[in-house]
Amino acid sequence: MSRAALRAAAGAAAVGTALALTTVPASAHTTLTSADPAKNSTVAAPSQIVLTYGDPVRLPRVVVTDGSQKQYQAGTARAVDNKVTQAVGGALPNGEYTVGWRVVASDGHPVEGTYKFTVKGSQGGAQSAAPASPASPAPSATKAASAQDSGGSSGWLWIGLIALALALAGGAIAWFRRSGGAQS
Repeated sequence: MSRAALRAAAGAAAVGTALALTTVPASAHTTLTSADPAKNSTVAAPSQIVLTYGDPVRLPRVVVTDGSQKQYQAGTARAVDNKVTQAVGGALPNGEYTVGWRVVASDGHPVEGTYKFTVKGSQGGAQSAAPASPASPAPSATKAASAQDSGGSSGWLWIGLIALALALAGGAIAWFRRSGGAQS
């Protein structure tokens, strides 16, 4: 084998090693592990919604709606470690409610979902339904409770790594051709 071929093989091996060492393991997104009121449960009117996740979360958003899309959350959701608490505005009237939630997992990926519960035996109507805020849209009710990764920033990371690998390979080939041509 010629020196140029050996150098090209060594360069390819170096690029392959660099790629193998810089691969990122699959990130594990958090999941909703429990909720109070629980999914599909029938309860007395709750004063708050408590969501517990498998890992710490941040930037929570929780929306409680009835069948007519009227919102019943009061104030903003609070996240402490892996637990999110959202106050409910007044006593919920009897009926079915949807809890839509969105949090940012510790790996930086947004996770969202929905679930339903039913209120029975309520003694009154809701004191104040929260108006929908156009500045902060409700989490999508069409997403599954266990959200899937949409790519997000990790897609750009892979594109950047591939571009870097191609640039390194192109530079290595140019260097090998130039150094191999001068020694021939």
